[in-house]
Order: sequence, then structure tokens, then C-alpha cells
Amino acid sequence: MSDPDEPGPVRVLLVDDQELVRTGFSMVLDAQPDIEVVGEASDGAQALDRLRTVPADVVLMDVRMPRMDGIEATRRITAGDGPKVIILTTFDLDEYAFAAIKAGAAGFLLKDAGPRQLVEAIRSVHSGDAVVAPSTTRRLLDRFAVHLPDTEARASGALESLTAREGEVLRLVARGLSNAEIAERLYVSEATVKTHMGRILMKLGLRDRVQAVVFAYETGLVKSGQTGDVG
Repeated sequence: MSDPDEPGPVRVLLVDDQELVRTGFSMVLDAQPDIEVVGEASDGAQALDRLRTVPADVVLMDVRMPRMDGIEATRRITAGDGPKVIILTTFDLDEYAFAAIKAGAAGFLLKDAGPRQLVEAIRSVHSGDAVVAPSTTRRLLDRFAVHLPDTEARASGALESLTAREGEVLRLVARGLSNAEIAERLYVSEATVKTHMGRILMKLGLRDRVQAVVFAYETGLVKSGQTGDVG
């Protein structure tokens, strides 16, 4: 008999129009003791239907699908108190992945990622940790920063609510540094960095670390091409 106080496995819904891809992911995930594939869908519309009857914690979402693509499906899922969405994207980091992150995805993963990366991504997002591979997110934003609106003027009001240290943490987050790297850079504990990050999200009305990175680029706090190697 299972312990009712012990957390159950992470429930995952697989959404991809290629059955072979879904089968491959399902085989990898079902082999994990703490992850359970609770359903599959071949497009965004079917994914929304599945989520009405099947509880899921994390959705692995392809972007290019018939009927309803992953962007619109992600937008609808994240509009409520739905599961976290991880976008599956191609190696060239296309603009669809960027649009999906803007729509509310918690992170993204390359379609050719290995089994270990796939499992770690799901566990990371489910536990509420930072975006999967922040340096990859930064490269994606670098590539499409040209499409971002010039909102530096709008940024000044929102950024004024942050302390100098919080602004510094946000800048480093946007440049792709992990909490541990930020802690080392600022000579503080990792717990302190997490506290700062929580306050940043609250003050700016952001949902997660991904939104914080997008905000930093949109508002001009970080420019395309900047890296974590700053003084």
C-alpha cells in the first residue's frame, strides 16, 4: 500500500504529430520510477481535449502541428492554472520556440536531446526550478532580439521597483547564468539568489524565470550579444 503523503510520479502529456517521436519519448519516460506518461496527443486541439480529462503536471509540446499549433495550445494551457509546458524545438532554434516561450512555456528542449536531458528537463520544470538550459534560452533570444519591440522607456517604471541588487541579479539571469554562478559572482549564497529572484518575479508580475529573461531583453536591460562574462 502506497504512502498517501508520498508525492506521486510527475504526470506527463506528450504532444507531437509524429507517432514515432511520441513513442520514443514514452519509452524513455515510462522507464523512470518518478515519471508517468498519462496521455498523448497529435496536435494542440487534441492536447486541450486530453487535459480536460487527464491530469498532467508537465506537457511536452511540439510547435509545428496541424489544426492547432503548439503556440496557441501553450497560450491556452498557461492562461489558467494548468500544467507546465516544455516546448520541443528543432536544432536551429526557430522563431516558433521564441513565440511559444512568449506564450507562457516554462522552457524548451531540443528534439534530438538525449534521454538524460529529457528526464532532467521534466524534473526541473516540475519542481519549479529555473528555465531549462538558460544559456540556450539566451542564444534563442539573441537570435530573435531584432523582433522585440523597443520598450526601454516603458521599462524604466517597472525596473524602478527593483533594488540595485535585484536589478543586478535579473541582468545576470538574462545573460544565462545559473543561480550557483550568480551566487559565486556576487559573493552571496545560492539561497540568497533564489530569494532575490522570487522578489523580482513578484515585483514585476512575472510567472517564472523564462518570463524574466524575455522581460530583460524586451526592456533593453540586456542587449543582444551580451554574455555572462561581464564585470
